Amino acid sequence: TFTKEGELSFLSPSGNLLKSIDIEFADTDYDRQLGLMFRKKMKETEGMLFIFPIEEMQSFWMRNTYISLDVLFVDANFKIVTVHKNSKTLSDQSYPSSSPAKYVVEVIAGFTSKYGVKEGDYISFKNLR
Repeated sequence: TFTKEGELSFLSPSGNLLKSIDIEFADTDYDRQLGLMFRKKMKETEGMLFIFPIEEMQSFWMRNTYISLDVLFVDANFKIVTVHKNSKTLSDQSYPSSSPAKYVVEVIAGFTSKYGVKEGDYISFKNLR
Protein backbone atom coordinates (compact mmCIF):
# COMPACT_ATOMS: atom_id res chain seq x y z
CA THR A 1 0.00 0.00 0.00
CA PHE A 2 1.06 3.57 -0.64
CA THR A 3 2.51 5.59 2.23
CA LYS A 4 2.89 9.32 1.63
CA GLU A 5 6.42 10.32 2.60
CA GLY A 6 6.79 13.50 0.59
CA GLU A 7 5.52 15.72 -2.17
CA LEU A 8 7.00 16.21 -5.63
CA SER A 9 6.30 18.90 -8.21
CA PHE A 10 6.97 18.86 -11.93
CA LEU A 11 8.02 22.28 -13.21
CA SER A 12 8.55 23.77 -16.66
CA PRO A 13 11.99 25.32 -17.38
CA SER A 14 10.46 28.74 -16.58
CA GLY A 15 9.27 27.43 -13.19
CA ASN A 16 5.57 27.02 -13.95
CA LEU A 17 3.93 24.19 -12.03
CA LEU A 18 2.82 21.35 -14.32
CA LYS A 19 1.54 18.94 -11.62
CA SER A 20 2.24 17.92 -8.01
CA ILE A 21 2.00 14.39 -6.62
CA ASP A 22 2.47 12.55 -3.34
CA ILE A 23 5.55 10.33 -3.25
CA GLU A 24 7.17 7.48 -1.47
CA PHE A 25 10.96 7.46 -1.24
CA ALA A 26 13.24 4.66 -2.40
CA ASP A 27 16.54 5.80 -0.93
CA THR A 28 18.08 2.60 0.44
CA ASP A 29 19.51 -0.28 -1.60
CA TYR A 30 16.60 -2.49 -0.54
CA ASP A 31 13.91 0.08 -1.37
CA ARG A 32 15.53 0.90 -4.72
CA GLN A 33 15.64 -2.79 -5.67
CA LEU A 34 12.03 -3.39 -4.57
CA GLY A 35 10.59 -0.21 -6.08
CA LEU A 36 6.95 -0.71 -7.08
CA MET A 37 7.24 -4.48 -7.56
CA PHE A 38 4.20 -6.57 -6.68
CA ARG A 39 1.83 -3.60 -6.39
CA LYS A 40 -1.40 -3.98 -8.33
CA LYS A 41 -2.52 -0.35 -8.46
CA MET A 42 -1.36 3.21 -8.00
CA LYS A 43 -3.27 6.48 -8.19
CA GLU A 44 -2.44 9.17 -10.72
CA THR A 45 -1.58 11.47 -7.81
CA GLU A 46 1.02 9.04 -6.42
CA GLY A 47 4.55 8.13 -7.40
CA MET A 48 7.90 6.87 -6.20
CA LEU A 49 11.14 8.87 -6.06
CA PHE A 50 14.34 6.86 -6.24
CA ILE A 51 17.37 8.66 -4.82
CA PHE A 52 20.82 7.32 -5.68
CA PRO A 53 24.05 8.06 -3.79
CA ILE A 54 25.79 9.39 -6.91
CA GLU A 55 24.81 10.69 -10.32
CA GLU A 56 25.56 8.02 -12.94
CA MET A 57 23.96 6.15 -15.83
CA GLN A 58 20.88 4.31 -14.55
CA SER A 59 18.71 1.56 -15.97
CA PHE A 60 15.39 0.19 -14.73
CA TRP A 61 13.29 -2.86 -15.59
CA MET A 62 9.74 -3.91 -14.75
CA ARG A 63 10.34 -7.38 -13.35
CA ASN A 64 7.49 -8.26 -10.97
CA THR A 65 5.89 -4.87 -11.70
CA TYR A 66 2.18 -5.17 -12.51
CA ILE A 67 1.56 -1.47 -13.19
CA SER A 68 2.59 0.17 -16.47
CA LEU A 69 4.65 3.24 -15.59
CA ASP A 70 6.23 6.34 -17.03
CA VAL A 71 9.86 6.38 -15.84
CA LEU A 72 11.65 9.74 -15.59
CA PHE A 73 15.41 10.01 -15.09
CA VAL A 74 16.56 13.24 -13.42
CA ASP A 75 20.07 14.67 -13.09
CA ALA A 76 21.68 16.14 -9.96
CA ASN A 77 20.37 19.59 -10.95
CA PHE A 78 16.78 18.22 -10.85
CA LYS A 79 16.42 18.39 -14.65
CA ILE A 80 14.52 15.57 -16.37
CA VAL A 81 16.98 14.03 -18.84
CA THR A 82 15.07 10.95 -20.04
CA VAL A 83 11.40 9.91 -20.13
CA HIS A 84 10.27 6.36 -20.90
CA LYS A 85 6.51 6.17 -21.38
CA ASN A 86 4.18 3.20 -20.87
CA SER A 87 6.69 0.64 -19.61
CA LYS A 88 5.99 -2.99 -20.37
CA THR A 89 4.76 -4.75 -17.22
CA LEU A 90 6.37 -7.93 -15.87
CA SER A 91 9.33 -7.44 -18.21
CA ASP A 92 13.11 -7.57 -18.06
CA GLN A 93 13.30 -5.00 -20.86
CA SER A 94 15.84 -2.33 -19.98
CA TYR A 95 14.81 1.33 -19.64
CA PRO A 96 18.12 3.25 -19.51
CA SER A 97 18.86 6.90 -18.87
CA SER A 98 20.29 8.82 -21.82
CA SER A 99 22.70 10.68 -19.52
CA PRO A 100 23.74 10.42 -15.85
CA ALA A 101 20.89 10.58 -13.33
CA LYS A 102 20.75 10.89 -9.54
CA TYR A 103 16.96 10.59 -9.26
CA VAL A 104 14.29 8.50 -10.94
CA VAL A 105 10.56 9.20 -10.69
CA GLU A 106 7.97 6.53 -11.44
CA VAL A 107 4.38 7.58 -12.11
CA ILE A 108 1.40 5.81 -13.62
CA ALA A 109 1.60 5.26 -17.41
CA GLY A 110 0.11 8.15 -19.35
CA PHE A 111 0.89 10.72 -16.64
CA THR A 112 3.62 12.51 -18.59
CA SER A 113 1.46 12.83 -21.70
CA LYS A 114 -1.58 14.01 -19.74
CA TYR A 115 0.30 16.73 -17.87
CA GLY A 116 2.85 17.63 -20.56
CA VAL A 117 5.87 16.57 -18.49
CA LYS A 118 8.91 16.12 -20.75
CA GLU A 119 12.67 16.08 -20.99
CA GLY A 120 14.04 19.51 -20.07
CA ASP A 121 11.44 20.05 -17.33
CA TYR A 122 12.41 19.94 -13.65
CA ILE A 123 11.34 18.37 -10.38
CA SER A 124 11.36 19.67 -6.83
CA PHE A 125 10.40 17.67 -3.77
CA LYS A 126 10.08 17.83 -0.04
CA ASN A 127 10.48 15.06 2.48
CA LEU A 128 7.67 14.78 5.04
CA ARG A 129 9.19 11.88 6.98
